[in-house]
Amino acid sequence: MRKKVELVFLILLLAGLIAVSRNLEKYVSSGKVRDVETTVVIDAGHGDQDPGKIGVNDALEKDVNLQIAKKIKKLLEKKKIKVIMTREDDTTLAREGGGSQKVQDMKARVELINETKPNLAVSIHQNSYPEESVHGAQVFYFTHSAEGERAAGIMQKALLTVDPENSRQEKADDGYYLLRRTEAPTIIVECGFLSNREEAGKLVDKEYQKKVAEAVVQGIEEYVKK
Repeated sequence: MRKKVELVFLILLLAGLIAVSRNLEKYVSSGKVRDVETTVVIDAGHGDQDPGKIGVNDALEKDVNLQIAKKIKKLLEKKKIKVIMTREDDTTLAREGGGSQKVQDMKARVELINETKPNLAVSIHQNSYPEESVHGAQVFYFTHSAEGERAAGIMQKALLTVDPENSRQEKADDGYYLLRRTEAPTIIVECGFLSNREEAGKLVDKEYQKKVAEAVVQGIEEYVKK
């Protein structure tokens, strides 16, 4: 009698496991279950009283950064990637009465990234140089971060879709506060030079900004695939 009860119990257990397995397979095939949620922080550099670089066309870096960052966010969310923005308007993350606004702002950005623990953090910026002829997007990563280097290499290649003739290469740096202090892989994407008249004109164009955003999203997707 005892053996019969045990046999029935085993049969019921096996049937239950099969049912659970089939249901799980349905959920996975329907896209309702993902292995792990991918989270990306998009940081629009500067903001509020900190304009960043000022272009030869009077464009403010803080505005261009935010416009491109918002486009990146929209594209990533369409791909079901969770996006956390450090700012979504013309503001600063600095706290009132906390000393230097710039320092407080940078510390707050680093804190947000470290608390979020994203798969990748991408900081959007625009470049500038005394010689107007200098142009081209370039990606920076922390010198001692292997994952940062990998992400930067992938992103630099992705940006070639915007400008196939761009000969710039990803570059290691240990001076950027954001790169040094963040625990997650972090890269800085300098989308172009506001000091170059032709490039500055493109960087304020909505269609060109969309192309840059699409390239950045392509780089992010390729990196998080691993």
